[in-house]
Amino acid sequence: MTVNEVLELVKNKGVEAIDFRFMDFPGLWQHFTIPASGLDEGTFRDGLGFDGSSMRGWKGIQESDMLVVPDPTTSWIDPFPKLKTLVLICDIKDPVTHESYSRDPRNIARKAEAYLRTTGIGDQAFIGPEAEFFIFDDIRFDQNEHSGYYFLDSIEGRWNTGSDEGPNLGYKPRYKEGYFPVPPTDKFNDLRNEMMMNLINCGLEIECQHHEVATAGQAEIDIKYNTLLAAADGLMTYKYIVKNTAHQHGKTVTFMPKPVWNDNGSGMHMHLSIWKDGVNQFAGDGYAGMSETALHAIGGILQHAPALVALTNPTTNSYKRLVPGFEAPTRLAYSSRNRSAAVRIPVGATSDAARRFEFRCPDPSCNPYLAFSALVMAALDGIKSKTDPGLPLDKDLYDLPAEQLADVPSTPATLEDALVELEQDHEFLLAGDVFTADTIRAWIQYKREREVDQLRLRPHPYEFALYYDI
Repeated sequence: MTVNEVLELVKNKGVEAIDFRFMDFPGLWQHFTIPASGLDEGTFRDGLGFDGSSMRGWKGIQESDMLVVPDPTTSWIDPFPKLKTLVLICDIKDPVTHESYSRDPRNIARKAEAYLRTTGIGDQAFIGPEAEFFIFDDIRFDQNEHSGYYFLDSIEGRWNTGSDEGPNLGYKPRYKEGYFPVPPTDKFNDLRNEMMMNLINCGLEIECQHHEVATAGQAEIDIKYNTLLAAADGLMTYKYIVKNTAHQHGKTVTFMPKPVWNDNGSGMHMHLSIWKDGVNQFAGDGYAGMSETALHAIGGILQHAPALVALTNPTTNSYKRLVPGFEAPTRLAYSSRNRSAAVRIPVGATSDAARRFEFRCPDPSCNPYLAFSALVMAALDGIKSKTDPGLPLDKDLYDLPAEQLADVPSTPATLEDALVELEQDHEFLLAGDVFTADTIRAWIQYKREREVDQLRLRPHPYEFALYYDI
């Protein structure tokens, strides 16, 4: 939409409020609202001021004034507020220079798209994220000086087979056997359908919805691939709509990668292809129908994956899922069909237009603007450097003999390890000034001080089981 089209929409649809959304540094949407009468052409040109020092990982108090500038192409009607509300996703700019803010995740995604065009390799990068999540009925948690715990519950939780639910009707998915059951075992089909329709009504294209592998309401709703920036905008809209649809029904949704021990965690496979002049640059006559360009892109992602996961798997909880030998792919290899490899080439992608590969390590806790940008930058670096991905591994990597497995590199074991890798390997992100050195430093510092160190300081409940009687 253009600015004039947005203003006409506000007028013709009886919009009463305008909600400005923007992304903080770690990856949560923020917002504020104005009456619809306050929106005019000048808003899209001059923006609106706010306190940037109150945003995590952003400005200091001495330079706190910043601007949100709405992007008219992102507008949609929010189905949840009582007032009829139009959402506009915004960019962050300096109020004095009006320059884009280097730590604004959306600005980084814009620069990644612009850099792609300057390379001559392509003019569009298409990304299709497959975000998984859990639907719970209850979640309680606390951590203080004398206790630490969490309790979660789900009507679908296998642990509730013996609960007195007045009456307990059974049909609770077994651990690791929740993939595609029909109702009544799948108790959330209607809720996921409602989520799907809300997503469609807000402008997103949906491919399918289904129950996922884990017990306790694990779900997946696949949104159609899009260009980098639009895909990141779409994923944030997706998370907002899924959470609020569940909330309306007295449920809670989490995109936390590993909320349930001893069952599958929630990943977010990222499908990638690069196009130029309407032609898919990944289609070719090489392995699995891929081009040399695509194989070099895979080489770049595998080479930089230890650093890349600091952005695509950015939480301490991410590495409870990325454990060798369990459900998530941790071995840095590529293959056709093989879901145990970090990079998989889907065999169903038989037409040139559908040729792509997926990076299977990421999870939905990531900031999509940063994660998608980093993925594309790693692929471009591989293409420019003609990085050899090596030979494909078409065997089940979980069952490889130890001596063969030793030759296959793996993802880092912890967030701290991933941050060390990012510290040592981030030149590929600085190309074209897409990520700045300041942004990388700020990310590493924030994650260490606010997450890694904070977890390190606190006793874990299981440590009492292991060590209390020492």
